[in-house]
Amino acid sequence: MTVLTTFEAVRSQRRGSVGLVPTMGYLHEGHLSLIEAAAARCETVILTIFVNPLQFGDPSDLDAYPADLPRDITLATGAGADIVFAPGVEEMYPAGPTVGVSVSDVGDAMEGKFRPGHFDGVATVVAKLFAGIAPDVAFFGRKDAQQLALVTTMAAGLAMPVDVAGCPIVREPDGLALSSRNTRLSREDHTDAVNLSKALFAGAELFTTGERHARALTAAVREPLAKVPSIDVEYVEVADSTTAEIVDEVTDSSFLAVAATLGGVRLIDNVLVDGRDGSVDIGERIDTQSILYGGGTCY
Repeated sequence: MTVLTTFEAVRSQRRGSVGLVPTMGYLHEGHLSLIEAAAARCETVILTIFVNPLQFGDPSDLDAYPADLPRDITLATGAGADIVFAPGVEEMYPAGPTVGVSVSDVGDAMEGKFRPGHFDGVATVVAKLFAGIAPDVAFFGRKDAQQLALVTTMAAGLAMPVDVAGCPIVREPDGLALSSRNTRLSREDHTDAVNLSKALFAGAELFTTGERHARALTAAVREPLAKVPSIDVEYVEVADSTTAEIVDEVTDSSFLAVAATLGGVRLIDNVLVDGRDGSVDIGERIDTQSILYGGGTCY
């Protein structure tokens, strides 16, 4: 394992096909699954760890984001990463955020509505990573389904020679989608947060019975969540997987998504529903307590 902090150093270590796994660190099993997917497909696997300030509208959210670089290096090595790229802000933005990337339409709804400027920050930092590292394949989790659509659209629109690969959501044993933010949930909020995935699974189950109207599918998610007072729902939507455009009826590959806040912690989740063959993808569950909790209690 090699830990590097500059683009120049990373480029000098490239060997054969390159798989890139962009993260903000504090790794969990979802991140490790991306590293493993990259290792199975590429000769050099580069994991990036950079908490991008442009993605945070709330400075307190940025300050609260967990970080433990030595821990992440150990985990990344075990999963098959060859290089950890951990740049500072001065490497990523040497002249400040003077040059940015914006992708219209794809980032307008859902996350774009509730987190203004967030996707400009995502597009900018990912474009910098693609340009500075020149990977052959970049691996992203489907939990951030709108982000995956945005990055795929950006790469195609800017003729970037990189294949953007989406990988399954990884969930805790109780179904809660893995996120570094889960560590900030109280015991009670963690228990309540499981209702997000349960509600999405109910929507997915309704879809398997033949329901294709977005209004019915989102109602199936909203109704049980309305019974949990601690959950403040921001949105429940059905969107096209490629364009992230809100749809009224599922005719193609789409995702049923929810965003909500519990105890000041904002969480997102989704399930894939495909109108072409009636299939659903709710992701994969790990069998034991997540490494997120460091041997502590997983509520």
